[in-house]
Amino acid sequence: MLSVQENLPVEFSATLLVKCAEIVSRYPVGKQKSALLPILHEVQAEFGWLSTDAMDKIANFLQIKPIEVYEVATFYTMYFLKPQGKYALEVCRTGPCCLVGAEKIMKHIEQRLGVKEGEVSADGLFSWRGVECLAACGYGPVLQIGPEYTFYENLTEDSVDQLIDTLRNKAKEA
Repeated sequence: MLSVQENLPVEFSATLLVKCAEIVSRYPVGKQKSALLPILHEVQAEFGWLSTDAMDKIANFLQIKPIEVYEVATFYTMYFLKPQGKYALEVCRTGPCCLVGAEKIMKHIEQRLGVKEGEVSADGLFSWRGVECLAACGYGPVLQIGPEYTFYENLTEDSVDQLIDTLRNKAKEA
C-alpha cells in the first residue's frame, strides 16, 4: 500500500539537484528565475506534490524569495499543493463536457473511489478533481491522468471503471 505523508522534511536527491542545475544552465546568468516552472515540475515529479518546504528549497536553490515560488505554484493548476494519489484523475468540468455527462462521471468517480474531490484514496493510488477545459469539446466527457497526462475521451461509467481497474492492476505489477 502506498502512503501519503505530509509535512516531512524535504531533501532533494543528488539526481534532482543535477537536473535543476542543468535547467538553470539554459538561462543567462542572473536570470535563474526563468527556470522556475521546469524546476517545479521536476520537484513535483520526485515528491508527487509541492510542499511549502519543497518550495522554500526551490527558492533557496534559485536564490529568489519564497513568495516568488508560491505565486507561481498557486497560479498554475498543474502544480499540486497537497498530496495526490499516484494517479491524479482530472475531469473536464466546463460547459461542453458537462452537457454530455462530465458531472455524472465525476459523481461516479467519487463513489467508485470512495473519496471526494481533492482527497486521496485509502490505498494512495487515486485522487481526482474537476479542471477547466481540456480542449476536446467534441469528445466529451474527457479526463486526463497526471503526472503523465494520458488523455481519455468519450467517457462512460463503464470506461471509467475499466480505467480504474487497469490502473490498479498496473500499480500491483509495479
